[in-house]
Amino acid sequence: MSVLTSPRGKVEVVHCRRTDSQDIYCIKSLIRKFTHKLFGKLNIIYLLEKANLAVTLCNDKEEFMAQATFLDYPNWNVAKQDDWVSVFRELDSDIPCTPLNTLFMHLFVAVDEYSVGCCKEILRTVYKAVPELHFIFLIVPSYMSLGSTLITVFDQVGIMPCVTYEEDFAVHICHRHSHCPQLHVRKARVEDHDHLMPIFMRYDTILKETYGEYFLAELIEAQDEENHAVVCEVDGAAVGFMSVCSRVNMQLLHECFDLGPFHGLCFPHPDDVLESPQELSVRGSQDAELKSSSQSFQKIVKESKEPVSPDTMENIQGKIAGEAASEEALSVVQNGVSEPEDIEKLSEASPGCAQDHHGSSRSLASLLQPEEPAHFRPIYRGASAAFCIQLFCIDEKYEARSLDFMNFVFSLFSDKNFCVISLPRLTPEFILIQNFVKVVPFNTCTVEQDLYVFHRAGLLKSINIRFATLSDTPGVENLVSTLMLNKNILEDLAHYNKAHKAPDGTLLQAFVAEVAEQIVGIAVITNEMDVEYLRSHYNIEEFIYFSHHQREEHGHMHHFALNPIFRHYTKFFLKEILRLGFKSCLYYPVYPTSREGKMSYALNHTNRKLTLEPKITVNARIVVVGASSVGISFLETLVFCSHLKFNNLTLISTHGLPGKKLLDTEQRKFLASDHCFNDKDYALMSLCSWVNVVVGRMTGIDRAAKHVVLSTDEIVLYDHLILCTGQQYQVPCPTGADISQHLTNREVPNSSQRRYTGKVPCNHFTLNEEEDCFKALTWMRNNFITTEGNVIVYGNTIDTYTTVETILNLGVSGSRIHLVQPPPVSTITCFNNYSVESAVADALRASGVTIYRDAILAQWNDGLHPDPIYSASFTAPLKSFRLQCSMFFSFCEKKVDYETFKALNDACLVYDGQLVIDTHFHTNDIAIRAAGSLTKFSNRYYSNEWTHSNFSSKEIGFQLAAAMLHLFDPSLEPVTEPPADLDRLIPMYKGAKIQGGILPGSYHYLHIAKPAIPTPLETQMAQPDYGLEIVTSSAENGTYFRIHINKYQMVETITCLSKEPFPTSNYICLFGQHEQLLNNLRARYNENLITDLYSYFTEPWCLAIFHDRFIDLRKELRQILASKEEEALLSIEELAHQIEDEEINPTEKPRQNLKRVFEDSIYKTLVERRTLDYLRYNRHLLPMYAWPGII
Repeated sequence: MSVLTSPRGKVEVVHCRRTDSQDIYCIKSLIRKFTHKLFGKLNIIYLLEKANLAVTLCNDKEEFMAQATFLDYPNWNVAKQDDWVSVFRELDSDIPCTPLNTLFMHLFVAVDEYSVGCCKEILRTVYKAVPELHFIFLIVPSYMSLGSTLITVFDQVGIMPCVTYEEDFAVHICHRHSHCPQLHVRKARVEDHDHLMPIFMRYDTILKETYGEYFLAELIEAQDEENHAVVCEVDGAAVGFMSVCSRVNMQLLHECFDLGPFHGLCFPHPDDVLESPQELSVRGSQDAELKSSSQSFQKIVKESKEPVSPDTMENIQGKIAGEAASEEALSVVQNGVSEPEDIEKLSEASPGCAQDHHGSSRSLASLLQPEEPAHFRPIYRGASAAFCIQLFCIDEKYEARSLDFMNFVFSLFSDKNFCVISLPRLTPEFILIQNFVKVVPFNTCTVEQDLYVFHRAGLLKSINIRFATLSDTPGVENLVSTLMLNKNILEDLAHYNKAHKAPDGTLLQAFVAEVAEQIVGIAVITNEMDVEYLRSHYNIEEFIYFSHHQREEHGHMHHFALNPIFRHYTKFFLKEILRLGFKSCLYYPVYPTSREGKMSYALNHTNRKLTLEPKITVNARIVVVGASSVGISFLETLVFCSHLKFNNLTLISTHGLPGKKLLDTEQRKFLASDHCFNDKDYALMSLCSWVNVVVGRMTGIDRAAKHVVLSTDEIVLYDHLILCTGQQYQVPCPTGADISQHLTNREVPNSSQRRYTGKVPCNHFTLNEEEDCFKALTWMRNNFITTEGNVIVYGNTIDTYTTVETILNLGVSGSRIHLVQPPPVSTITCFNNYSVESAVADALRASGVTIYRDAILAQWNDGLHPDPIYSASFTAPLKSFRLQCSMFFSFCEKKVDYETFKALNDACLVYDGQLVIDTHFHTNDIAIRAAGSLTKFSNRYYSNEWTHSNFSSKEIGFQLAAAMLHLFDPSLEPVTEPPADLDRLIPMYKGAKIQGGILPGSYHYLHIAKPAIPTPLETQMAQPDYGLEIVTSSAENGTYFRIHINKYQMVETITCLSKEPFPTSNYICLFGQHEQLLNNLRARYNENLITDLYSYFTEPWCLAIFHDRFIDLRKELRQILASKEEEALLSIEELAHQIEDEEINPTEKPRQNLKRVFEDSIYKTLVERRTLDYLRYNRHLLPMYAWPGII
């Protein structure tokens, strides 16, 4: 926040933010003829799309005050986009402008009264946001003056001609030192104490309370050769402090962190053991090469031990960087929406050698690190090459210049190449840390802090991005020699150097990053050839206006590798690729492990607008237990927060991530689907790129130590634990009844609550996930299908029917299948629809499947050893029976797994049949949240009939993530505690509850309904306000389609039973729509115009509703109706509420009144315009609709 004062004395409190599309109207309103003369006639939307940085200034009422737009190349065509540096250096050789330190102002508008103050505030903000920036150029026609505003901040440096036509332009410059100067850094003195203490006390009082009031003065006085204290000062006053020490516990760091990419933070030594003995015997030649590189690196370091002048520092650092490249080169993969991200995610870390006192939090991407070796760890015998930061603090006003300390502290330790700092894990990443590389900890790491590393060469500013040449090949080979895909990179580089084309004729562009004549980075891109496919299948338009990007401006990233010591230049590298390659967007696909044809893949995207936009890094260890739909939805929501980067997401699952496609796509599925996620969705998410996956079962929780104990006796540490294990089918416990005594169900004790504790027979299967289904299928193919024997399917859930159909589809005769249904626990069947039930029953009888009802499992193998199962005995209401058995599938009632229950119970988490939570997903431990069918609401809500099982699992996971984002996202409004009376109400979610699958008779089944307490369909239809039931065809014919429209004319239930496959995702879109939106469905049905709903919903009119952006259109139209035309008038929404509450009594009918108000106001025009915009914008996918101007 800053305060601006106008010449007339008026005061405004202002702040800067990123420009968004809503500012376009305000920008246009401030453009004058003078603006056009200075900057030319601009397409504002196009300019903002191509801008690297666009800043808007607002007052405290969020009223628009000013805007400025900056790009990385000059306007007015005074130089080519990819070759302006030489032109500007010829203009004035004293200005060392480079693509790294220069931007160009392409537009500035402001409210006249505050224009000067607005301009200065925006420039100050830009220099703070981009620490590497030193020069901002402004280019205007030579005959134009800058006006009274811009002339206060820009100075003319020369005249240059236009490239495309004969006209001269004046070049003006704005220097950093006029707005946000570099800080002067020096050794600390005792007299700095009084300036520094207020800064320290602003962030933390622990040091003062622990070490006394004068701890800082004592620290400054204690300086020696190993300990130094430095300050940065402004106008003679210290505004920042850093304490550094050359004593580093290297043994602890080697034990806890993977320091291989940094040679263990040690100087190379002949006795270093870098590979296991087995590898040494095989790779002797590589050892010799590595030793040569290490010795060369050591030689350069020794040469630099003498005091070094600032003039020669860059050359020495450049040599160090080049020699270190072979050991430190790692691939950084474009794996995020706005920046390169890490694939191997980071976990907990590091030694307590520093304490942070800063509250800011912004970060660049982390680096892809190699997998931790299973056993062997390198042994480094060389001297330590690192010093550490013990204490750091800086005034928030000057935080953007934190890196100014580093040049000075490295000069104090001329024999060291690395600077390390460790921080508490939950410390937000402040600006200094954003230039460091976070180190991956080992699984056995015992320290509770994160370790960050910075290399001396990272201070170099002479990094140059250019097109690759043939002479760069040896440098690139050295850079990528340790990478798995190094052959692919070198092959594409060779193709580029040979013909600038790939073997298939695709144009290639190869770029290298060069520092002090050493190659430190390589990138290879091509033109994106599937632009229309990407536009139609991915939500690209959330980040760009597609129509303002030419086809050739879309690039496809194939390779990207960068030396880790220059990791903080990753975004600059990408920005230069876009500028030099004349691209505006880059895409990077991540394919699933198995590629079959043109599979779906995860698409990652960056563009020019995002190259200078930071992400907020979240280092909190978030551990999710259970790969249920709730858990996957939770992780998906966090991962796709484009402005947040979660470094420590971990999933604990028995079989890892789902979506491995163990079963063929065309193959029948054993289990029914809730349609939350499918294999395509898992491929599109690529959670393995963002989430650490731990394969195992949770057997314990240590709440005090905050770790989860696994079945392998390993532990997983957490800061936030999310329990989403759900409920599973369990092995049934036989009652033990002897059927030879002719017992019935009435004489058998109830054993439903008993747990089976014996050995699970090898031919007994409980199917809960795809891995279980795959094992059952494999066993059937190897042991059952080709032999004679019966299969028993025990249960009465929908999964019993889908499993029977799968077995039939595998070729097993129906006469060999016995469907045994235990007594139902509820009067409501799994279908809750008599038409569906009767059709399925007829299909089972036609297939020859034998059905037994109300049967209870009594014994396996007549009470003898049950492994394997040869026979199963059951009691029934009238007569017990015994069946021969070769396979036994159990689908009894789902329950919480015993190991999960024991872990929760031993951890003293409140458990009452299910894990007890409140309305915010909290258990009785504030660090542990839970969701899904594992849970129930606390009894204080008096709503035991409502649990998360009544709602959509995907929506539950989303809401859980939304509840947690308030902990990490500073852009969200703080959560206010609800009133005490409202806190007793459970949340009601609105997403559809869905189940579907393929039933016996090859019926494709789908049921979509609103969340509700299960009630028999007949009871629902007997209610006076039930609404309308629309049914076409019959279940027996395999064309059954039922829609229930409630009393508000909204689609509330959909049931489909068809012999032919149907577009499930389209029918899900129908849920919650008004019947009039469905082409007046009710009226057409009453007029007998609809005889088949399947064909009705294939007509062209409904395709707009099935479009994935239709939901956004609905939200926008709702916002229009909720907005006010004038402050004194009611919105349409408010008017409807008042009519409903009878606060006003119109003379005409309410519906007619609302219609008249709508048509007489601006709302009708706005709604029509927005709807037409939707059709026009999506016309490539909706060509069947007409709009004005189409003819």
